[in-house]
Amino acid sequence: MYLIAALDASMMFFLPFGVDAVVIFLAARDRELAWLYPLLATAGSITGAAATYWIGQKIGEIGLARYVPSRRLERLQARVRNSGAIALAIPALLPPPFPLTPFVLTCGALRVNPWRFFTVFGAMRLVRFGTEAALALVFGRKILQILRSDTFQIVVVGFIVLAVVGTIISAVLLWRSTRRQEVRT
Repeated sequence: MYLIAALDASMMFFLPFGVDAVVIFLAARDRELAWLYPLLATAGSITGAAATYWIGQKIGEIGLARYVPSRRLERLQARVRNSGAIALAIPALLPPPFPLTPFVLTCGALRVNPWRFFTVFGAMRLVRFGTEAALALVFGRKILQILRSDTFQIVVVGFIVLAVVGTIISAVLLWRSTRRQEVRT
């Protein structure tokens, strides 16, 4: 759980709904430990976001254009400058396909106070994963039936393929952007 959440919150790994599905499945399956899964997912998510935040600090405001599409970059910069880590509260709650990485990267590049950033980020992720676990406790049997169905298994395979393709694309784009930077220097 921790590793999946850390990878999901990083820039390199792409797994839409992966952490959410694992939290829900484990909480529905193992009711006694349902409280633990949101904590592990939150801790992993903070770890992955810390790596992304650190990359944002290293690339700075100028380097953001390589990682965040220009049409979104100005809006993100304005939101983060105006409200800092509070601008992250809503995105940290929203499930995929909402892109969280650009917000984390922008907060790092604009040097938002790390204590404030990670406090807000961690609290919002805990609310999100905790809510999922609580719903899994309430609707556990029905959720497990859905998760074990053939249709859901096909959807999972589709998400795995999407995750692999997305991860490869992210790695290639990152590699290309670093190569362009090496050529310039």
